[in-house]
Amino acid sequence: MSQFPQAPSWRAACVDDASLAAWAGLWSTGFAIASGAKATAFSLVDGKVQADAGEPAFTLAAPDAVWRKFLQPIPPRHHHGIFAMHYRVPEFTIQGDQLAFMQHAHIARRVLEIGKWLALGNAPPVPVSLAPRQGLRPMPKVQGGYVPVTAGGVTYQIYYETAGAGRDLLCMHTAGSDGRQFHGLMADSRITNGHRLVAFDLPWHGKSPPPEAAIPGSWRLNTDLYVELIMGFLAAAGLDKPIALGASMSGEICLELAYRHPEAFGGIVACEACEKIERRQTGWAAHPRVNQSLFVPEWISALSAPQSPAEYQEAISWHYGQGGPAVFHGDIAFYSGDWDGRERVGSIDSNRCRLFMLTGEYDYSCTIEMSAATAAKILGVTFQAMPGIGHFPFAENPRLFADYLLPLLEQLKS
Repeated sequence: MSQFPQAPSWRAACVDDASLAAWAGLWSTGFAIASGAKATAFSLVDGKVQADAGEPAFTLAAPDAVWRKFLQPIPPRHHHGIFAMHYRVPEFTIQGDQLAFMQHAHIARRVLEIGKWLALGNAPPVPVSLAPRQGLRPMPKVQGGYVPVTAGGVTYQIYYETAGAGRDLLCMHTAGSDGRQFHGLMADSRITNGHRLVAFDLPWHGKSPPPEAAIPGSWRLNTDLYVELIMGFLAAAGLDKPIALGASMSGEICLELAYRHPEAFGGIVACEACEKIERRQTGWAAHPRVNQSLFVPEWISALSAPQSPAEYQEAISWHYGQGGPAVFHGDIAFYSGDWDGRERVGSIDSNRCRLFMLTGEYDYSCTIEMSAATAAKILGVTFQAMPGIGHFPFAENPRLFADYLLPLLEQLKS
């Protein structure tokens, strides 16, 4: 089926949906989904879907052709989620009260999932996630600890975890998350049999606390601080020429490390990275009338590929929902603000330190084309697109990502 279900059956499925029922509370809103000239409106009072349409505060609108792509079992890239379409599909628009949408983006996303489930010919109940399930995620055997790292004149207590044995692989998490993103790789014996994975949490992230007397919400990351923290952690943890691995903002800093400190690494794998990212800063992530723990996971959810296992996508959302006040906002200040490698990437020489760049097909923030254009400026770099994966490769689909990573680790043995 290539169109949304009729309004009565769609609303009825929403009324019976367990996810929407769990989110009911002291809030009310209304919105519409417009496909071409036809719109289906939804009204929620005290968080409960009503039988009547009500007055929409905002509308998600697109031509029929765009929604047909969204409604495919596996949509093409940029058509698999609200924010992916918002960024990369010009025909898709979010009309009306933007604050109301940002406050209720998780509700709109769930209503769309319910509509898609029905449009594909399935009967309720609708599963919590439409992504495929692999079963229980294997958990790694890790060892954890703390080391003091001084950067910018401030000493931070940095938490890190290790798993495996062999050559050190430095694992750097994405914006607003922490080292748990690498648990999937840490549970993969194909990697841990020859490498010791070392994942650390940046200050204010995961188990790395803010410094004493720090102002809540004051975390701001920039290029110099980021490099100083990484190099300080290498020294404090006693890592000697590790292979560096990162994605998104940590992929960007991988490029900076290749420029500033190539001699400190035995190889660098920069995922989902390019010389400059535009339009990813958002004040909604720190807005006092937007629930950060609900909004931030929505803001990043469509960055994962629809094929990536539900268990891992849910873990990513959980990690992002646990971030401290404005921590994600402070990271994005680097990712799509301070970071600008346009004057530096051309000076990176991969003959001094082997550099690999990998970017996922479904990444709408840093697209394959953006990474390829940056790679074309770097002497000796190896660039590869990764079909079937998105912006969080090691977190959203670790076994598939390992298939891309293992050949690179094999090359770095020589």
